Amino acid sequence: MGDDSESAVSRDELVRATLMAMRAFGDALDRMHGGIRGDMDMNASDLAALRMIVIREQRGEWVSPHEIADHLAISTASTTKLLDRLAARGHIERLPHPRDGRARIVAITDSARQEVGRHFSQRMGRMRAAMESFDDDDLRAVVRFLGEMEHAVVE
Repeated sequence: MGDDSESAVSRDELVRATLMAMRAFGDALDRMHGGIRGDMDMNASDLAALRMIVIREQRGEWVSPHEIADHLAISTASTTKLLDRLAARGHIERLPHPRDGRARIVAITDSARQEVGRHFSQRMGRMRAAMESFDDDDLRAVVRFLGEMEHAVVE
């Protein structure tokens, strides 16, 4: 019986430490994004929209204005203003949907992609270096874990 309670306590401590590490990492991401917002002179919603577009493009997915509104939990009117700001600064362009000529998609411009890349590349290099001490199974576990955490916080 002692072994069960020890493993339960150990498991509880490990879960608590994991949650604390996630919070600390989330805080570090917030600070990083704050620095990038300052460097690029944009607000949090504008940067979040750009990040969403980049991530979706990397997955080979198109992004509609409606999806940006849903992602940011803002009105369509606020989304229009946000997209107008980003377009005026040369960060995005609105294009016809490749399959539905009546619909529009939002794409990041090459210059914005380069600017975002410039801000993230050094950090990405450091993150890749930090992964060197983990074997493939460790990284697979991290990918699975983060995927589960993403679903847990979104729902």
